[in-house]
Formats: sequence, C-alpha cells, structure tokens
Amino acid sequence: MINFSCIQDLIDIANAQERTIDDIVVEYEATHSFKSVIYIKENMQTIWQVMKESAEKSINNTQKSVSGMVGGDAQKLFTFKNSFAGDFVKEAASYAVAVAETNAAMGKIAACPTAGSCGIVPGALIAAQNHYNYDDEQICNALFTATGIGMVIENNAMIAGAQGGCQAECGSAAGMAAGALVHLAGGSPEQIGNAVALAIKNLLGLACDPVAGLVEVPCVKRNGFATTVAILAADMSLAGIKSVIPVDEVIDAMYRIGKSMPKSIRETATGGLATTPTGIALKEKIYSK
Repeated sequence: MINFSCIQDLIDIANAQERTIDDIVVEYEATHSFKSVIYIKENMQTIWQVMKESAEKSINNTQKSVSGMVGGDAQKLFTFKNSFAGDFVKEAASYAVAVAETNAAMGKIAACPTAGSCGIVPGALIAAQNHYNYDDEQICNALFTATGIGMVIENNAMIAGAQGGCQAECGSAAGMAAGALVHLAGGSPEQIGNAVALAIKNLLGLACDPVAGLVEVPCVKRNGFATTVAILAADMSLAGIKSVIPVDEVIDAMYRIGKSMPKSIRETATGGLATTPTGIALKEKIYSK
C-alpha cells in the first residue's frame, strides 16, 4: 500500500518506482476510498467538466453577484487587447476570475481546494489546454498531481482562510496549479516540488479580509493574481530555478505563519480591507437591503 505524508515522499516514491506523481495519487485514492481506478479517473473527468463550465459561464456573461460587488470583470479582462501579460497569462487570469465570479453568483464550481480559491487551478489548466492542445486525459492527470499536493498541504498545514489566512487558500491553490503545470510540461518530480515551493513562498502571509464577510472582494480578483504567480513559479522551476527552502519546509512555514496571524485577518471580516471606510460602507449597504 502506498502512503505519503509530505511532498518529498511523493518525489521519492516517484523516483524510486519510476512513476509519475499523478499515478501514485490515483493508486492512493483508489486504495483508501475502496473505489476502482476507473471510478477515480472518471470522477476526475466529471470535476474537470464542472471546472470548464464554471469558467465559460462568467466569461460569456456579465452576471453580478447578489451583493452587486463583483461580476463582469472576467469578460472585460478576457476581451482586453494589447495585454502586457500576454495572451496565455491574461487568459488564465480571466478564467480564474470567471470561476470565482460564478461562485460569487451562486453557480456550480469545484472547490479546488476551497470555494474562495476555486478559480486558480482551473484558470491555469483551461488556458494550458487552449494554448497547448493538451487533451482532457492529460489535464486530469495534472489534476491528480494537484490533488496530491493539496492533500499534503491540508494534512500538514491548512487550506482554509479561517485557519491560516488567504495564504492557506490562494497560496495552496497557486502551489497546486504550479505543480500541475510543471506536470503538463513533462517536468521532473523535483521540478514539481520546486514549483509548489516557489508559488507558496510568494503568497506567504496573505490576509483573508473579505469585505462584508462575502467571498467576493478581494477574493475574486485575487484568484486571477494568484494564477499568474502559479504560472511564473512553473516557468522558473522548468527553467532550472530551485527553491532555496525545500517545499515541505515552506508548507510548514505557512502553517506557522497562519497560526500566528491575528483573527482579524483570518476570514472574520474584522480587519484589513473589510474595515476600510469603503469596506464598512459596502457592508452597511448590503445588509440594509
């Protein structure tokens, strides 16, 4: 029976058995869920379809959330010309924002790993499929790599903003997306680990301070920004750049930082952007309806 408790375990098993990380994760999932490998893979195909549908829903319309604070920005970014970021990065960020807008408008999404960070992995992978012609099976294999990364983070740190700030939500998702992209590019297990470390390191300490306590501001646009972090982390790792701090130590640092954060910036909406004059005014307006 395969077991792993950290990213280095996944890397070591992959190297020792000459397997890919996604293959290890599929076996782990099948063994521990008492489901067949076929069932596990078919379920991931279903999740991938939900991800794509949730992105297209907001790319193609300008529906506002119930609060009215977000909606329509994904389409604006997607159709924007002469982007400094380039077509791939702009499209990935657009899809990430689109999924988060669908969530804010009470649409169907796949929490990956949470609803607040639901757009980051799909945004990166939808753009990758569109630009590099990966088929659905290849994308789902990358999603299994992201799954293994997310499992380690959840077990060794946290993925909820209420526990560890937005570094735990968008930071974890960025690490998952970076690892998935490196997988798609044919990177080594070590490069996947470095990509995860690089992405998370650059979102450490990120506050969770949602205006009016809703997963909208700054959450929706933050999905787009975190997707760009994931893409650059993947590029850096594939270029041969290594994280000076090993990936599992980065995850541990995220845990310790999260535990030391004041409650005011851990999804309580009692600090940060939520308590700016505009944030307070928006809250009063929303809840006076």
